[in-house]
Amino acid sequence: MKRVYVNEEWCLGCHLCEYYCTFANSNEKDIVKALKNVVINPRIKLEEGDRINFAVSCRHCEDPICVKGCITGALSINDGIITVDENKCIGCYTCILCCPYGAITPSDKGVIQKCELCTNNIHGTPQCVKGCPNNAIVFEER
Repeated sequence: MKRVYVNEEWCLGCHLCEYYCTFANSNEKDIVKALKNVVINPRIKLEEGDRINFAVSCRHCEDPICVKGCITGALSINDGIITVDENKCIGCYTCILCCPYGAITPSDKGVIQKCELCTNNIHGTPQCVKGCPNNAIVFEER
């Protein structure tokens, strides 16, 4: 299965992945309309270090502890992709505590959000990958 991977040595720390992620999950067709006067809350987060930067997103684990820890069944695996059913999520954040990668975050709706590889939006391909100017983020099978 294809997944999003980060080549840390190529990351510029520009945060464009976060903006493209926010745009992809906004259901807008125009990036300006989607992001103008908006505090972004992306599903991918850039971590900056002294010498290295890297983007953190869901790794879609084969044996995900977040899915096992979800008390309502809001997290499930569909074709290898861990997805969120916002109607089932009660915002207990157990999955946030369980995820060893820090890839699940609270959404603006009081539930959780995580990368779903852009499967539930109008774009279809992970926009963080398309928007990375230095090709530090890739979508491939390894």
